[in-house]
Amino acid sequence: MIHGERPSHDELVSMLGVPITVEDARARWGGLIEEAKSGRTVMIIRERWEWAALVPLSKVGGVLTGLPLVGLSTARSKLGDLVRQVADPYSEPVVLGRHRKPVAGLVGAHVLLGKEGPERPSAADALLVGGHTITLTHNPAEGLVLAVARDRDGREVSAGAGHNAREALRDLSEPPPWP
Repeated sequence: MIHGERPSHDELVSMLGVPITVEDARARWGGLIEEAKSGRTVMIIRERWEWAALVPLSKVGGVLTGLPLVGLSTARSKLGDLVRQVADPYSEPVVLGRHRKPVAGLVGAHVLLGKEGPERPSAADALLVGGHTITLTHNPAEGLVLAVARDRDGREVSAGAGHNAREALRDLSEPPPWP
């Protein structure tokens, strides 16, 4: 895994206090979830350089609809993997839920510092910048949103599908650089 610029650990500690390890978080999981629901942020670290935060839903940026929802018991057992996942500067937050109802979030530490990871343009952005058009349609029979990218001559160059527009656009792939 290639690591970008890591957040300042000193800055995080001064903001939120000393982080706890994944093992400590698992041992105190129920109480930590209640703290997050009450508005408190708790830092969780894995292998010294992977920093995440258990946060209230209000601190999970963006629209929650397109984010993965992980049950609390599953999240507890897979907490190390989830911390690694959200600590990646390109990753999205994970919403934690009880009975499919969101209750808290797990975000990368860089989000709390107001430092997003290095920007990586999406395939949809690359297609649009390259002069292509993208059309979104909903297929009610399959319950999917379809994204179709066409070049200037109207030829289809890429297609994607998902349960919402975000997933469909993410599923698009960039066309090859040759005509």
